[in-house]
Amino acid sequence: MSHFFRTRQTDTGQQIWDPVRKKYVALTPEEEIRHAMMAYLVEHCAYPLSLLSVEKQFKVQGQSRRYDIVVYNRATQPVILIECKQATVSIDQKTAEQAARYNLALQVPYLVLSNGRQHYIIQIDRGNNTFQWLSEFPKFEEL
Repeated sequence: MSHFFRTRQTDTGQQIWDPVRKKYVALTPEEEIRHAMMAYLVEHCAYPLSLLSVEKQFKVQGQSRRYDIVVYNRATQPVILIECKQATVSIDQKTAEQAARYNLALQVPYLVLSNGRQHYIIQIDRGNNTFQWLSEFPKFEEL
């Protein structure tokens, strides 16, 4: 069994072990998607677990925000911002705008939007002020 889906029941409800934050967290519908995305990155795409960051607070235009997942390259620069929504929430313009706002602060070349059913991967070329839709995650070595 994957170390991404170890759960336990407590007085306050179901919890899931987060190997990035190294603690149990409440098992919410969005947390399920976050864990599925982390598992995919590590187990199928060979991204190092040590280069993932989860649920960290940061500032965007002076306001505190919290991203879902950021992937760093080996030089510890943020390169992928992943915005997760629970399965019942559609990935729409509002989700894309949220990720784009977050990226004002993070300046990553890749944005990923996912609700577990829909996945959108966007590569941003800041030099040419363009973007393209990708069908799969970039290889870790390319970051």
